Amino acid sequence: MPKKKSGKLAAQNFLDASQRIWDFVCEAETAKLTDQAMTWVYEAALVKTAVAFEKLMLDCLVTAINNDTSTISATTGVNFPRHLNDEVCEYLVTGGGYFDFKGGQSGLCKLIKELVGSSHYLHQVVKDPKHRTAINRLVALRNFAAHESPKSKAAALRETGGQRIGSAGAWVKRQRRFEFLLVDLEKIAADIQVAARY
Repeated sequence: MPKKKSGKLAAQNFLDASQRIWDFVCEAETAKLTDQAMTWVYEAALVKTAVAFEKLMLDCLVTAINNDTSTISATTGVNFPRHLNDEVCEYLVTGGGYFDFKGGQSGLCKLIKELVGSSHYLHQVVKDPKHRTAINRLVALRNFAAHESPKSKAAALRETGGQRIGSAGAWVKRQRRFEFLLVDLEKIAADIQVAARY
């Protein structure tokens, strides 16, 4: 029988990626770059952090379905076989596209609930109110860094408490905000490691 996926491993992979991103930022900080260049470093770091977080969520969902297809059978009303390979599980999550969720924490919770139900540990971890700010802020700042549109700026303003924000990178490079965001996201991964059975 093939080896089952691991939520604990997915969480550890996120923690490792978070450390590499932080190391990148620290290395750039010591390189004496211009203020504008550092803003772009932080914007790149935001995008890489969002990618790592999305991978964490996708891997956990694939793991949930791979390890127990009754979860997705219950939410979809389709009786899936007990054993599905990782590629099929990922297809069930993404529909053959890329992994995406809209609406920050609430949108992610809705997606998880649709796939594995509200009693699943992943839904319980992600919906925890203590994680709302980190998830919502990451999504809003990543979108502002990537798109720089008026809509993405308005969302970033909302998630930063209406503080003045010229760019996502400029905002997170001040007052250790990026470091604190990473720490808060790492708490989500830590909670997943505790809650996951394997």
